[in-house]
Amino acid sequence: MTEETIETDDAPPAAADYSQATVIGDRVFTAGQVALTPEGESLADEPVDVQAEQVLSNLAAVPSAAGADLGSALKTTVYLADIDDYETVDEVYGDHFDGDLPARSAVEAGTLPLGMAVEIEAVATRA
Repeated sequence: MTEETIETDDAPPAAADYSQATVIGDRVFTAGQVALTPEGESLADEPVDVQAEQVLSNLAAVPSAAGADLGSALKTTVYLADIDDYETVDEVYGDHFDGDLPARSAVEAGTLPLGMAVEIEAVATRA
C-alpha cells in the first residue's frame, strides 16, 4: 500500500518533525491540531471555546487537502489540558459534524503542546 503525506496552507504548518496527515489506502490519519491559525499565530491565551473553534477549523482543512472531510471522520481523539473544559469543547465540536458522528475519545492530557487547552486528531476516509 502506498503512503502519501499531506500538507496544506489552510492549516498551521507542523510545529516539529511530523506531517499534517498521512494517507494509507483510503484512510486519512491527521496529526493533532491545536489552536494556531494557518499563519502560525497562537491562540493559547484565548478561552477554550475560541481555541476549539480554531482547532476544528484546522482539523477540517487537513483531511480536505487529502480529498476527505469531517463528515467522513471515523474516529477522533480530543485531548484536553483540563477535563472540566469537556462540555464547552463538546458544544463547539457538535457544530462541526452533521449526520452520523465519528467514534470519539476525550481525555485529560494535562499539559499540551504550546500551552494549548485542546488538541484534536482524526482518522477519516476518502472516496
